[in-house]
Amino acid sequence: MRKRILIFLLVGFLIYLIDIALNPEEDNKDIYISDQELISLISAWKSQVGRDPTDEEIVKIINNLVEEEILYREALLLGLDKEDRIIKRRLAQKITFLKQETLPDNSNQDVLRQFYDEHKEKYFIKPVYSFTHLFFTKETDSLARSIEALNDLLADKKSIDSDPYLLGKNFTEKTLEEIARNFGNNFIVAFDGMEPNKWSGPFESSFGHHLVLLR
Repeated sequence: MRKRILIFLLVGFLIYLIDIALNPEEDNKDIYISDQELISLISAWKSQVGRDPTDEEIVKIINNLVEEEILYREALLLGLDKEDRIIKRRLAQKITFLKQETLPDNSNQDVLRQFYDEHKEKYFIKPVYSFTHLFFTKETDSLARSIEALNDLLADKKSIDSDPYLLGKNFTEKTLEEIARNFGNNFIVAFDGMEPNKWSGPFESSFGHHLVLLR
């Protein structure tokens, strides 16, 4: 069977070479039939008929396939595939089948969910905060000064009399643990429910009081 297939493919290849020699300037309109495709068609024919096809029947199978491909290309050139409900439905069905084949097994999903529930602490991402603060040292009545500064900020006063802080005014993407190391444990309470882009405070730290602008 395989030997006969190779003979027909060889004959087709010779016809192809002759066609190129006689029509060198024509556009490429070749129709390729792979070994696998032809074997698949012959196997389907054998399943339906119950025997191997004869040489003449193999030629007919090939001719039918070529004719089908020619008609298909002509249909594409005429735009018959556009706005065709049947074609759209068939393509949609194919996509649906592909999606179903790639959907994960529900049992695997259940195993993954159980594993996550048992080890979720390993996948927890701690929240981070970016903020600007104004510092008022406790050595110079920090609470009263910070309250006065907050009122000035709310009144859109540009110049605020605050004190320098060793680590600076701006902090970017810091966890609560990092903030606590820099300002003390009492200070991190300020971030619970703080409204972004609005000056808040005063909040007490180990060093004095602060006004905080959460970004």
